[in-house]
Amino acid sequence: MGTSHTSAARRATLGVLLVLGSCAPAIGQTLPPVAKTANLSGPRFGVTFLSDGVVRKLEEDHDITVRPYVSQFGWHAEKQFYTKNSGASMVTEWVALVGGLEQGVVLPSLSWVVGFRTRDGAEFGIGPNVTPAGTALVLATGMTFRAGAVNVPLNVAVVPAKAGTRVSVLTGFSLRGR
Repeated sequence: MGTSHTSAARRATLGVLLVLGSCAPAIGQTLPPVAKTANLSGPRFGVTFLSDGVVRKLEEDHDITVRPYVSQFGWHAEKQFYTKNSGASMVTEWVALVGGLEQGVVLPSLSWVVGFRTRDGAEFGIGPNVTPAGTALVLATGMTFRAGAVNVPLNVAVVPAKAGTRVSVLTGFSLRGR
């Protein structure tokens, strides 16, 4: 009994050493730089163009009559993830808008967009969108221009849905923090 117990202990010890020895290359690897975050939230305003199908759906389902375009006002809550030496950064953003105020209606819209931004400010993203016209997927692109501590985005978002397509052009500003 004593030799089989010793034999099992040796095999276990050799197994542990083998595992630890194979981990040595992973331990020796250089870790990626620590990611930093920036809060780039700020107001947004613009216009959304509605296809005929969207205008009809709003009238039929919600008794809301609007022209094929509505103003947009809202807030853009964005967090950017980046490293000091990286050329691109990852972004996640929530965009809450109220449209149609110039026509006496309130059309709320909420989008969550996940994407990336290049060092030069070009940005692309995708995510879910919810409005009274229904739920859909938003595809967004744009460019952020920098003027000192101020960021000025210009974005175009396309929301294809069953009822029709919505196209929004938005701008606004955010302040670059540390």
